[in-house]
Amino acid sequence: MMSVSYYTAEGLKKLRDELEHLKSVERPKASQAIAEARDKGDLSENAEYDAAKEAQGMLEMRIAKLEEIHANARLIDESHLDTSKVLVLSNVKIKNQANGMELKYTLVAESEADLKTGKISVTSPIGKGLLGKSVGEIAEITVPNGKLNFEILEISRD
Repeated sequence: MMSVSYYTAEGLKKLRDELEHLKSVERPKASQAIAEARDKGDLSENAEYDAAKEAQGMLEMRIAKLEEIHANARLIDESHLDTSKVLVLSNVKIKNQANGMELKYTLVAESEADLKTGKISVTSPIGKGLLGKSVGEIAEITVPNGKLNFEILEISRD
């Protein structure tokens, strides 16, 4: 059994859209590729047929995995989240104690993490280190190249 995953409304929509695309667009393409390869003759020596069957198998595995994730997905109700501590969906402004650099992150579920847009996973080292902290606290975070200390400057929600 897979564990429960928490999603924002946007993240859950992306998951549903991807699943729908795989089922309605990619699955028929895979079936068509198999049919075309089958029409080319002897299946025992048809590498194109074997490749198409393997691609279909990989597609079906991906669909099954996404269906399982979707079945265990829970939508986060942002109205009930505490803003005094860093939690999932918190916008956190932190200051690196070593160099004084200020950073802003939004903590999200692992599946929604995107560093380019400032969204980090709550399961990442920095995300784990920030969870549960309040404004003014120092988070000591162990990263691959040592320990970093971040001061929590601000916590907000969109």
